[in-house]
Amino acid sequence: MKRKYTYLFLVLAGVLVGALAFSHIDVAVPVAEKKIAVTSFSNDAVASPGVEHQPIRSLKDLNEAFVQLAESATPSVVTIFTEKTVNRKTISPFDLFGSPFDDFFNVPRDRGGQNGSKEVLRGLGSGVVVSADGYILTNNHVVDNADVIYIRTYENNKVAAKVVGKDPKTDLAVIKADVKGLKPIAIGDSDALRVGEWVIAIGSPLGENLARTVTQGIVSAKGRANVGLADYEDFIQTDAAINPGNSGGPLVNINGELVGINTAIASRTGGFEGIGFAVPSNMAKKVMQSLISNGKVTRGWLGVTIQDVDENIAKGLQLDPPEGVLVGTVVDDGPAASAGVKTGDVIIAIDGKKVTDTIELRNGIAETPPGTTVKLRVWRNGQVKLLSVRLSELPGKEEVAVEEKAEITDLLGFSVSELTSELASRYRLSRDKGAVLVTGIDPSSKAYRAGLRQGDLILSVNKKNVSTYKEFLAVAGSVKKGDLLFLLIERQGSKVYFAFNI
Repeated sequence: MKRKYTYLFLVLAGVLVGALAFSHIDVAVPVAEKKIAVTSFSNDAVASPGVEHQPIRSLKDLNEAFVQLAESATPSVVTIFTEKTVNRKTISPFDLFGSPFDDFFNVPRDRGGQNGSKEVLRGLGSGVVVSADGYILTNNHVVDNADVIYIRTYENNKVAAKVVGKDPKTDLAVIKADVKGLKPIAIGDSDALRVGEWVIAIGSPLGENLARTVTQGIVSAKGRANVGLADYEDFIQTDAAINPGNSGGPLVNINGELVGINTAIASRTGGFEGIGFAVPSNMAKKVMQSLISNGKVTRGWLGVTIQDVDENIAKGLQLDPPEGVLVGTVVDDGPAASAGVKTGDVIIAIDGKKVTDTIELRNGIAETPPGTTVKLRVWRNGQVKLLSVRLSELPGKEEVAVEEKAEITDLLGFSVSELTSELASRYRLSRDKGAVLVTGIDPSSKAYRAGLRQGDLILSVNKKNVSTYKEFLAVAGSVKKGDLLFLLIERQGSKVYFAFNI
């Protein structure tokens, strides 16, 4: 009897161990392939969940996911061809001396290229379909100044296209092809994109014979600015291979959604070196909708020049901790001036959202429709104030020269503001008007190495007296890289000259 119970115990133990062992075995059941469905609604496309929710149990599953992703997005990509006709003047040796009858008959020496010839310059880029009826999003530099534009679709059809609208400030453009039945791509939320996510880039690098090339990588960084490609920059950086001809093509996430428009690369050789930049889809979508609706982009305008707050500026302001952006010039009669914003204010939040740098504030204001009232939280002399500002429309170049000329700061290596009594008090200066104050300087700049310092008063630029910010920009705004800048400054009651090349 005892032996019988022993056998029974062993059998039960075996069953239990077997159950535990088999509970960790994953039995794969074949699953029907799911592709990302795209539906067009009012120039938009919506992707249904597909690859995102597919289980990845093996390398084959991972491979299949990328295949489906490429198959879903590729039909929405087109190759863009452009043509521009230019005149090439051919010069004969006799043209150097002119005709002996020219002077006698008062014939101009320059005959407008009578001996010239016409040459057609051809360009190539990529674009992404955003509506079934032929609207295509691409880069401005792909189609800018083109006389003729045509596209080649996924079905290999060649179709003429025309520009609907261009926005050089973001390097985006929308073109329209007279064709129906195109497959629009789904537009995703680039704000939700995270560093490290897988993405693919699709385009036509180097030539038409490489059309719709697919490359894979990750999101290397977000919010890249000061790249020098456009006025408004908030680029996604990726290591997915991008080459000439990829411009205007899509950067796609694992859901098959457009998250960026591939725009440029950083390279020492001209070829891809692992650093590519794409305009985020959220910015591109707003620009696209404005171009399709109005043919242009209207932007909000605050009417100030701003700079980042570093540790030194924060110490000078007695602002602890360093935060926000510092207001320099406040444009007369502009929205900010009307709301009470002053030079020296630090904008620390807009509509309750914390402001971290100038790029974020500038892009945020630009994306806000004119006429919108925004609430600014500003720090002023140790106190926090709430100001309501009704944004105006960003004026043209001539009207907004003061604001746009703030970009000269990058060239000069230092920023300035018109001297006011408030600034004079803060910097403990003996005068409170009639000069321009250096409010910030890059320690690595040539201006700093020459001896210029924050708090200096600029009295003249290149031997021309300046007493206002506008006068300073009128002179300094004409200098170019490599030019000599000759400054007369006042420091602690003494005057001294500084000269250095930009």
